[in-house]
Amino acid sequence: MTVARVPWTATEEATVARVDTRLHLGGRWQGAHGGARFTVSNPATGEPLAEVADAGPRDAGLALDAAVEAAPSWARTPTRERAEILRRAYELVVSRADDLALVMTAEMGKPLAESRAEVTYGAEFLRWFSEEAPRVAGRSLVVPEGTNRVVTHRRPVGPCLLVTPWNFPLAMGTRKIAPALAAGCTVILKPASLTPLTSHLLVQLLVEAGVPDGVVNLLPTSRSGPATAPLFDDPRLRKLSFTGSTEVGATLLAQAAPYVLRTSMELGGNAPFLVLEDADLDAAVDGAVVAKLRNGGEACTSANRFLVHTSLAPAFAQRLTERFGALRVGDGRAEGVELGPLVDAAAVEKVADLVDDAVARGATVLTGGQRLEGPGGFYAPTVLTDVPPAARLLSEEIFGPVAPITTFSTEQEAVAAANATPFGLISYAYTQDLARGQRLAETLESGMVAINTGIVSNAAAPFGGIKHSGLGREGAVEGIDEYLSTVAVSTPDPFAT
Repeated sequence: MTVARVPWTATEEATVARVDTRLHLGGRWQGAHGGARFTVSNPATGEPLAEVADAGPRDAGLALDAAVEAAPSWARTPTRERAEILRRAYELVVSRADDLALVMTAEMGKPLAESRAEVTYGAEFLRWFSEEAPRVAGRSLVVPEGTNRVVTHRRPVGPCLLVTPWNFPLAMGTRKIAPALAAGCTVILKPASLTPLTSHLLVQLLVEAGVPDGVVNLLPTSRSGPATAPLFDDPRLRKLSFTGSTEVGATLLAQAAPYVLRTSMELGGNAPFLVLEDADLDAAVDGAVVAKLRNGGEACTSANRFLVHTSLAPAFAQRLTERFGALRVGDGRAEGVELGPLVDAAAVEKVADLVDDAVARGATVLTGGQRLEGPGGFYAPTVLTDVPPAARLLSEEIFGPVAPITTFSTEQEAVAAANATPFGLISYAYTQDLARGQRLAETLESGMVAINTGIVSNAAAPFGGIKHSGLGREGAVEGIDEYLSTVAVSTPDPFAT
């Protein structure tokens, strides 16, 4: 399989060079304490893209100082004004879609078409929460005894630390920043060190939209633990929102415990993709390609295990193999590329190790199954059959373009296999039986269930998991609730006798 490559143009290089790579603290762009910087590389070539300010503990303290100082004023800012700022930010992101997409592809690797789709998706959180900001409301009731009247109102939880992953560098930022700002919270954004440039450009646009000084602070760092540790020992920080691995999430929950820090956790997944015997096979294959290969498989929502009824398994595997084998792989900037590189060498090594383990245990490779020649971190789109239960890729998150297929004979067997995991982010299922679809929606143990579709993410839909896949929800009406506290005010009922 040939890897498509294209040279950089002067215009593309200039677009990346215009991104301000300093910290943004209290409304000022500034270098890190001591002048430390780290390198961001292009995963398609392995070559450096930019040098970014590398924040340390002192910088984190300054970020929290700025967020705390700005918090009272921002909380009192009328919701309509906050909404209009978010709406301007939405319009700016849409207007700069090409620049954002190029920067995202350059640092993360996904094809430009996918990066543009992420800009559309990510921008929608800014628009959605601009509309939710004025709708935050309380309620009034008389207690059952008739003695008191209770009025509830909502207030922002306070300064927030938002930790975003490398795989969706724009959308994960807007999905956290937009509801926090809509609720009246100030934030510290800590982007992933592999892909901080998109966050830098996003913050530039938020500043241009009119976000006041100190409301959004940007804290890139290559030393996440040491840099942010002091924040967890400061009672002024009142909220943590994290998207990443379950292992890191558990560590952060332990750090958050002493101050009972409010948390939202969007963690790992092990998504099953069920194809029942009555499924529309063409639709199932189409959905499988989307659910597996979105973001090159580097997504927590990526279908990790394909559970296919024995009667359909041979045809499903053949069609999926044909689709995977026809994919154009290469630099995401190259025309027609459908699958880009994995984010770094460690990601390639992990995928290769999981595939090798499965093959050693008896799995059959129908297509792919190997690294592609460098430079860059490319792995061939892979389909495996005869995957034994002990294969690690059935229990571990693959995070790459690999589709392991197993079979089942009954619906009950399929559900049991799908639920046999500590994770519960999303499940996919294909069936033409409405009653069966309803049963699956209620028996599959996950925070999201996709019936006859390969994608569920939308600003209007609550996103999140159960079990080891996390706490809380992002997006939808539920998204802003994560950044609000409820206060109950009781007074004697004037009509009580």
